[in-house]
Amino acid sequence: MPVITTIEDLRVLAKKRVPRMFYDYADSGSWTESTYRANESDFQSIKLRQRVAVNMENRSTATQMIGQNVAMPVAIAPTGLTGMQHADGEILGARAAKKFGIPFTLSTMSICSIEDVSAGTGGHPFWFQLYVMKDRDFIERLIDRAKAANCSALVLTLDLQILGQRHKDLKNGLSAPPKPTLATILNLMTKPRWGLGMLGTKRHGFGNIVGHVKGVENMGSLSEWTAKQFDPGLNWGDVEWIKKRWGGKLILKGIQDVEDAKLAVNSGADALIVSNHGGRQLDGAESSIRALPHIVDAVGSRIEVHMDGGIRSGQDVLKARALGAKGTYIGRSFLYGLGAMGEEGVTKALQIIHRELDLTMAFCGHTNIETVDKGILLPGTYPVAAP
Repeated sequence: MPVITTIEDLRVLAKKRVPRMFYDYADSGSWTESTYRANESDFQSIKLRQRVAVNMENRSTATQMIGQNVAMPVAIAPTGLTGMQHADGEILGARAAKKFGIPFTLSTMSICSIEDVSAGTGGHPFWFQLYVMKDRDFIERLIDRAKAANCSALVLTLDLQILGQRHKDLKNGLSAPPKPTLATILNLMTKPRWGLGMLGTKRHGFGNIVGHVKGVENMGSLSEWTAKQFDPGLNWGDVEWIKKRWGGKLILKGIQDVEDAKLAVNSGADALIVSNHGGRQLDGAESSIRALPHIVDAVGSRIEVHMDGGIRSGQDVLKARALGAKGTYIGRSFLYGLGAMGEEGVTKALQIIHRELDLTMAFCGHTNIETVDKGILLPGTYPVAAP
């Protein structure tokens, strides 16, 4: 086992251990992937102010996200097909998050179902991400299932009414479970660890959907159903309907524009996530970290602002916090850990991010995450809100 010190180490190991179509699904963006790359690279241009002779004892990264205590301002983002990165991946990710003291968010398009994750974590609260489908009866039942599973927040994704084109998925013939083509079989033969894990679980399809929708009993009928179900007519009236139907904490994911942020406030949501879907939807959109200050400046006093996209270190978390994000989300960083080493890898990813966050905060002269602001950043290196 190599010595693992960074998220990049986990990514390299995951690439070796996860079948190509699923690794590429996680590690890709739409079209030219310019926004996907910018999400990460735009963090690098932001520089930190080093401070010295400051008492660094008794440090704390603990805070709250939508009123929930968290060990650090980080949640695991909802990611589709997580259970194809590693057998029972969503359950393993939720267990690691529970032990670490941060929220886990389950995707509608997960392999393990809402009920699987609840049972696998002993009924521990987690968050559930909802896609709006044309089948409103199914949406209502999904919401009811999330309530029954003790989910403590609903994350409504607004930026996937239609699908952006991801070239790698088309070239790889992405499917769950993978279709038995010659290229797929040859690639799977080089991933024995992954294959043994999959042989040991019964969870190979979309657990929240198969068996819960009339006429969708297998993967063949599922693909036909999903192609017709994502609702391009989604609007703010639907958001208000979902908030009322859910009745609990509501987080809106996919906000990149100030005007949309103001509409999110008016909808009555508890928080919004500045996000471009990890660069997987509109290629050429602004990176999340560059969009963040504008939205914090416009609505940060009226709604809790979170951000997602490009976070590969605890330093990235600290920079986002300095620019006004009350919470951040990790998708790929989590998936790299999961694909590399299962639950142990997720825990390792969280430990890496936490240690980097803790040490960097101290080097910048702070011992409590609650006191961090843009004063830790070098002027002229970070994005600012337009005057």
